[in-house]
Amino acid sequence: MMAVLLSLALALLCLLQAGAEVPVQPGFNIEKFAGMWHVAAAVSNCSMFLKMKDGMKSSITTISFTPEGDLAMKLVWPLLDRCQKFELLFQRSRQAGHYMGMSAQEKRDLRVMETDYSCYAIVHERQQSRQESSTALQLLTREQNMSPQLLQKFKELIPTVGLTKDMLAILPKSGECQ
Repeated sequence: MMAVLLSLALALLCLLQAGAEVPVQPGFNIEKFAGMWHVAAAVSNCSMFLKMKDGMKSSITTISFTPEGDLAMKLVWPLLDRCQKFELLFQRSRQAGHYMGMSAQEKRDLRVMETDYSCYAIVHERQQSRQESSTALQLLTREQNMSPQLLQKFKELIPTVGLTKDMLAILPKSGECQ
């Protein structure tokens, strides 16, 4: 019994350390980051994402910030027969570019890992719910197009956050849900 408890404690410690190692954009600037982004590619170990990834299309995310510095995210995903809208609010943490979302059903940890503000951003999200915990990485672009170099850069980050390239969805352009 003691060995099981020790193993569990070590596993939890590893998860906490893995979360702490995700970098955040140095000098993150909310004014430059706000606005409309396209989700051009995503990778996740979430079971629902893995089931749906081959049929997904590029979506639009609009990011704004509250006067308190919290991040408000409005997402519009094109589905087979409709446009699905989501609104998420993430509270700012002590570190610029790091945000936390909590509800009765789940906890989310969102980090802007890297951005040039005008062309792309790479966002890391860890989600913990009663059913499962998952990790996701998204490549956001200001335009629907992305360069092969940017996609390569994104692919190189995938194993650094504990995901694999077979979990990757490169989302085709969509004129739906504009």
